[in-house]
Amino acid sequence: MARGKLRIYLGSAPGVGKTYAMLSEGHRRVERGTDCVVAFVEHHGRPRTEVMLHGLEQIQRRTIEYRGSVFTEMDVDAVLERRPAVALVDELAHTNVPGSRNTKRWQDVEELLQAGIDVVSTVNIQHLESLGDVVESITGVRQRETVPDEVVRRANQIELVDMSPQALRRRMAHGNIYKSDKVDAALSNYFRPGNLTALRELALLWVADRVDEYLQQYRGEHNIRSTWQARERIVVGLTGGPEGRTLIRRAARMAAKGSGSEILAVYVARSDGLTSASPKELAVQRTLVEDLGGSFHHVIGDDVPASLLEFAQGVNATQIVLGSSRRKAWQYVFGPGVGATVARESGHDLDVHIVTHEEVAKGRGLPVARGARLGRARSIWGWLSGVAGPALLTLLLTNVDADLGLANDMLLFLTLTVAAALLGGLLPALASAAFGSFLLNYYFTPPVHQITIADPKNILAIAIFFLVAVSVASVVDLAARRTHQAARLRAESEILSFLAGSVLRGETTLDALLERVRETFAMESVALLERAGDVEPWTRAGSVGPHPVARPEDADVDMPVGDHMALALSGRVLPAEDRRVLGAFAAQAAVVLDRQRLVDEAEESRKLAEGNRIRTALLAAVSHDLRTPLASIKAAVTSLRSDDVEWSEDDEAELLAGIEDGADRLDHLVGNLLDMSRLNTGTVRPIIREIDLDEVVPMALGGVPEDSVELDIPESLPMVAVDSGLLERAVANIVENAVKYSPDATPVLVAASALGDRVEVRVADRGPGVPDESKERIFEPFQRYGDAPRGAGVGLGLAVARGFVESLGGTLTAEDTPGGGMTMVLTLRAVPGPGPVVADLSAQVTS
Repeated sequence: MARGKLRIYLGSAPGVGKTYAMLSEGHRRVERGTDCVVAFVEHHGRPRTEVMLHGLEQIQRRTIEYRGSVFTEMDVDAVLERRPAVALVDELAHTNVPGSRNTKRWQDVEELLQAGIDVVSTVNIQHLESLGDVVESITGVRQRETVPDEVVRRANQIELVDMSPQALRRRMAHGNIYKSDKVDAALSNYFRPGNLTALRELALLWVADRVDEYLQQYRGEHNIRSTWQARERIVVGLTGGPEGRTLIRRAARMAAKGSGSEILAVYVARSDGLTSASPKELAVQRTLVEDLGGSFHHVIGDDVPASLLEFAQGVNATQIVLGSSRRKAWQYVFGPGVGATVARESGHDLDVHIVTHEEVAKGRGLPVARGARLGRARSIWGWLSGVAGPALLTLLLTNVDADLGLANDMLLFLTLTVAAALLGGLLPALASAAFGSFLLNYYFTPPVHQITIADPKNILAIAIFFLVAVSVASVVDLAARRTHQAARLRAESEILSFLAGSVLRGETTLDALLERVRETFAMESVALLERAGDVEPWTRAGSVGPHPVARPEDADVDMPVGDHMALALSGRVLPAEDRRVLGAFAAQAAVVLDRQRLVDEAEESRKLAEGNRIRTALLAAVSHDLRTPLASIKAAVTSLRSDDVEWSEDDEAELLAGIEDGADRLDHLVGNLLDMSRLNTGTVRPIIREIDLDEVVPMALGGVPEDSVELDIPESLPMVAVDSGLLERAVANIVENAVKYSPDATPVLVAASALGDRVEVRVADRGPGVPDESKERIFEPFQRYGDAPRGAGVGLGLAVARGFVESLGGTLTAEDTPGGGMTMVLTLRAVPGPGPVVADLSAQVTS
């Protein structure tokens, strides 16, 4: 019996319309005459989805009693007995009630497929097992119901059901997804624009990867080697030469002409590790291609054209960009070159672009000749093995009564020659070969103890031994040198790649860079010295390690950087070949120092500009906002002291109330000004302790009328580690601002909830709201939105609140209130420990 086919509607978020799309597909199949039934569909009371069930045969559900409640699940036996051609099964990730046939619904679907029944099902992207941690970090909700990725990947068809975050939130606000009592909570938590955008991106990327898998699988099954130009993939062949930057930029311009184009830079290195490529240049080119949105690949292959074409065909590339050859005219006698070979063998479906550059015909150059530094200890051991070794071996063989034969004796001496080559290089090996030949002649070749050789065959054997020993020693020495050379080049490449990557991206401080120099060259201390002029004294711009030098003359190694800067190292003298890498470090150290100073100057300039702006605004506030309550107080006091008017008790009480009101406004304004001053000068020092929100938030409502705020702070919330005084002041400012703009008789809602490892306090008003472009500006000092009256304050309340919240390690942002108004979202980190059970709204709906 043939296995049934599985079609899945994959949703980017709950409510995008997966169930509706599945039912629409069911109607289409019924209209075509297909035997299609509804095995299980949950419409969640949505009228439009419920209407789609009309006209479709529905299989009776199975009733299960569990812990005193009655549940309904899909009746797998009834579906198998009915045996339709197509079964519609909703919510693939659903967990069945205990007592069901299978634990998970996807296992029920597997049984239907095994029985030859085609299945159309639905699942949301957040229910895929591999994305559980990612979704939790985005939304703060852990998905309890998941389905293995492999189950979804095995589907014969996967169709993405998508909707923009704005459209989905409108559907939610109109009550098309949840009931009205759950809309505000859903929009404020799981269905935030940021959450929906991230889930949408996850779904699009997952489906895109699946499309690539389908394409690669199809090409493999049909043995298709030609390129399918589904989208432009441009491969840039790099040699490590300076022309690589030109090629990368040219490829980026080509990719910019088509949407979805991809750049892949590839460098083909020979398997022996020998190359004329500049590691520093390759590191720069890697950074360049990554900055342009491409990827860098390192491929090993002795046949460069074949390796390049194999890579291009493997990634389904459509174009290859190569540079014109740097070889001189006479060098073409050795072959046509990489570019010509790739163009000839690429085939008709792979375009090859040869790009000219400034290095054309200037010569490729040869690998840098570098001798292997084996070290003093290895040289000594090499000479001991080559000279003392044969002597000890001769002494051993002549004192042991065992005739091994001349051939075996030669093999033993040859072993010592190879050991000498491995340890000490060529010269000890040659000495070992010559000395070993002499000892073999004198002690082991008849007539013994004489230089002469009686048998001509022994002469030939000694000669062959010497030639073989010299040849083997040469090969072993060359291999050892090349291995050392390759290892050194690799180490230099890693160092230069670190410099070109971290420093160019601004990830390295001066101290970290100097510490890297000290570790790389095994030095005791490193200092970057500078002076203002030729006769000025040296000063340390930065140093690491004990006892750094104060002058370049006192260092064991100094590397000048320009005319008035030097990198000074103490600990040992470096060989000349290490100075090239040291020079790169010195140049980068100067760049890092300049960048740090520029950053410091920019920050200082920003602080000065901000201080000037705040002083100007403060003067304006003092001249206007502070004078208003002072004027009212002055007028009331003058009236009370007047002898010309006889004030009644009610009049005096009214004047005194005006004085008190003005004094309160003054106190509030001065308090905000002082708080802003503390924030600007960095003198806010929170005293952190663990508290419950229901201890702090109610105390912050003393400055507003009792009936103007509706409080919802659950006692089950986890504790937060904050400064209670700062948090109370921040909440008070936020609530006072919300009450100021909220319409009369419409209370402000202050609610708190837990989301993962965070606790949120949301202050929602029903005022006029704030446009998206102004939501950040309202947190700046001396900013008042719209036509707020001058007497309403100096515009510091929200600025002070955000400053206090950020000093506590939290965030304060503004969002739109569903139905109109603005919501201030104060987020704090919850104290680790067992938290409350958070309702998973997304698990209730999967379509």
